[in-house]
Amino acid sequence: MSLAEVAKETGLDRKTVRKYLSGTAPSAPPKRTSNGRPRRRVVDEVAPLIDAMLRAEILIKGAVVHERLVQEYGSTINYQRVKLYLQEARPRIAGELGIEPRELAGMHRRFEVVPGAQAQVDWGDEGKILAHVGIGKVYSFHMTLSYSRDPFCCFTTSQDLQTFFDCHRRAFAHFSGVPMSIVYDRTKTVVRRHVAPGEAVPLHPEAVGFAGHYDFDIDVLAAYRPTGKGRVERQVLIVRDHVLAGRAFSSIEEMDAAFMSWVPQRRARTHATHHEVIGHRAARDHAALKPLPEIPYLVAERQLRHVGKDCLVAFDGNLYSVPARKVRARQLVEVRATKSQISLHSTTPGSMGECPLAVHSRAVGRGARIVDESHWNGLPEGNNRRTTTNLPARAAAVAAQDAGPLPSLLNRAAATQVEVGRRPLSVYDELTGTRPFTSRPDS
Repeated sequence: MSLAEVAKETGLDRKTVRKYLSGTAPSAPPKRTSNGRPRRRVVDEVAPLIDAMLRAEILIKGAVVHERLVQEYGSTINYQRVKLYLQEARPRIAGELGIEPRELAGMHRRFEVVPGAQAQVDWGDEGKILAHVGIGKVYSFHMTLSYSRDPFCCFTTSQDLQTFFDCHRRAFAHFSGVPMSIVYDRTKTVVRRHVAPGEAVPLHPEAVGFAGHYDFDIDVLAAYRPTGKGRVERQVLIVRDHVLAGRAFSSIEEMDAAFMSWVPQRRARTHATHHEVIGHRAARDHAALKPLPEIPYLVAERQLRHVGKDCLVAFDGNLYSVPARKVRARQLVEVRATKSQISLHSTTPGSMGECPLAVHSRAVGRGARIVDESHWNGLPEGNNRRTTTNLPARAAAVAAQDAGPLPSLLNRAAATQVEVGRRPLSVYDELTGTRPFTSRPDS
């Protein structure tokens, strides 16, 4: 046998094998301790726990193993020791399970659910498909029932919070019910902020309220696990190929209508995975869904804004008025924005609980000013200024001012007709006793 074969068979380094085969080394290996017993490693104390984690998930990451050992078992072991032990233990456990480690890359475990148990949600970016009608970008919202693969899709021009959950309501109406859980990736409309692996994911308050109202569980995928919602991601491509490809549209409504006309064709097909007609399986899926609540839940974006001196609050590039008698300048108010309405609330509750200040229809676009004139009651109107010219026709000017802003503005030209006294500058020199300005003496 060669040195490499002996080293591979014994698990030793080739230089160690060469030393012992050359005859220069002692006949017996040196003892590691004075009593002849091998030194116990720190990782041996937690080795059974690590092996159990590997048997449950052979591809579990070393950082996750170390984190669980520290948090759940109070271990103080160093991460590097865990990492080195995994290099030895992972192939051994994979061999026990009959799995080749090199075959695990890119693989995942398939799962199946019962009817009504789960739906998956994802966004699709359809680009500038409506750029010719002035719509810069179009997005597609998708919800797929995991048991039957029954699809829902609608098209939007935004991915904001209100649009996201408005699409949910449309999907629930399409399926005539609500699934027990919905799978999401870490979108900002569901997850408040990103956290390290293994930590609890903080959910968006409006997502929690929406899920509680419709009685479904939010299932957030781990980072970099797209296969966890592969059924809806596949549906994004199917809709793009069968509904949008090779067609021209002039509005969002036309795109929605094209999808709804395609749904019967999709439901009539036999799915390649569960080998059943999608429509037949969808009937069992729909029957197991939870009923819709009588009152829909309207998701509102909540933000804090300051009140200006003109009793206007800026939000999303527009201005909205609040009552002057209920606020003060620079006061913080809460803006609750739905897709069609803006409501402003005081941050300090009154005796009756919440203190709403004003409700306005949401402005379209930017640069609009939505004002209720009654909110300015009691504020100065700016028409009580004193005139500084003694015009004979002052009464007529006041009457013109009362008639409207334009006659009042035009009447200001009368001020240019006032006679002004003119006198030489030498008069002022004599009064002040100064020598008047003259040319130089030698001139």
